[in-house]
Amino acid sequence: MTRLWKTLLPAMLAAPFLVLGWGYANLLADPVRHDANVAMTNWPAGAPPLRVALIGDIHMQGPDMPAERVRRLAEQVNAAKPDLILLAGDYVGDRELSTRAYSEAEIAQALAAFRAPMGVWAVLGNHDNGRRRGPMLKALEKAGIPTLENRVVKAGPLVLAGIGDWHSGKARPAVVAKAADKLRGPRLAFTHSPDVIPRLGSKFGLVLAAHTHCGQIVLPLIGPVASSSRYSGRYRCGVVREGARVAIITGGWGASVLPLRYGAPPDWWLLKLGGVSPPRS
Repeated sequence: MTRLWKTLLPAMLAAPFLVLGWGYANLLADPVRHDANVAMTNWPAGAPPLRVALIGDIHMQGPDMPAERVRRLAEQVNAAKPDLILLAGDYVGDRELSTRAYSEAEIAQALAAFRAPMGVWAVLGNHDNGRRRGPMLKALEKAGIPTLENRVVKAGPLVLAGIGDWHSGKARPAVVAKAADKLRGPRLAFTHSPDVIPRLGSKFGLVLAAHTHCGQIVLPLIGPVASSSRYSGRYRCGVVREGARVAIITGGWGASVLPLRYGAPPDWWLLKLGGVSPPRS
């Protein structure tokens, strides 16, 4: 028994550190790129498809998400040649277990590495709102990244609607819907928390969101150990189809609370948007 104990004890002592190291290594892995084709109604006849990148939950902080890593990953997104880049909030990293906090200006300067011919647009997340909303908005605008907090613009053929974060009490879906009614074209809404999706009208055929980290810590048989969304089971991750509407929720790049990821690797989405194919004769 003594020999067996001497053999098992080192393994038992090492196991927690190996598990923690595995979770941290998962966090440091380059985000997985997911590709999807989305057919949209009201797509203008003859208009070419658009490539739209969705990125969320960067949580810039040391040591796992320093500014230089954000810039490097942004170049990977740029290399995919999206026409439009949408940043879905939570740029701030305010985790207790971190080695470096970044100012709003430093965060915005790193995000300025994103490039797309039709622009880089942003909304704020709950961590951005909970820290210093005003300075973050100003820093993004100064860096050349316009924010669409409950505003609507035309981006090529798209009616592009940005919705404030529902989790922070900043969402104004009725205001956005009214503004969208004044413009013609296929509608794309993007926001931070997917909790706002059930409050949107059916006219928004595509909604993009973040916030959930796809669970961040998802264990076999158990599933996610915590929920950041009222509708986490419904809108936790990936492509969700509800009738004519498509919702896509990214798992994001960074982490909150703990610098660990299990069963929910960092990711981002590259979407190809186009018209609905005519039926075959």
